[in-house]
Amino acid sequence: MKTFSAKAQEHTPTWWVIDAKNQILGDVAVAAANLLRGKTKPTFTPHVDTGDFVVVLNAAEVRLSGKKEQQKIYTSKAGYVGNQKVENVERVRARRPELLVERAVKGMVPHNRLGRAVMGKLKIYGGAEHPHEAQNPKPFSVA
Repeated sequence: MKTFSAKAQEHTPTWWVIDAKNQILGDVAVAAANLLRGKTKPTFTPHVDTGDFVVVLNAAEVRLSGKKEQQKIYTSKAGYVGNQKVENVERVRARRPELLVERAVKGMVPHNRLGRAVMGKLKIYGGAEHPHEAQNPKPFSVA
């Protein structure tokens, strides 16, 4: 019997909604990354994008355990000398709460062309509203 290998053209993606309100950031990120990669499906193939679209709502109200709210640091650098920016979670949440979930999920997908394609299917919103109702997304329970 030949080994099954999925084809991207034969795959029809499903849309999922994850409500991150009062959920732990890591749990939300793991669920989103698994859906984006297609790891929940029996047709999962590591080198083919067989994943689904994921909409994460209420990213501003995601929880972190312990003292990470004050101690976890996000850094960014544009490449110029002395241009490294350092922010803790409180400041990132106030400025752009979607970045918390985006960075967590980005670290859980492959760091190559496939990972960039997968991240394009992730839609994150700080509030409870989203413009993807036409796709009839299904709710996904994290815990």
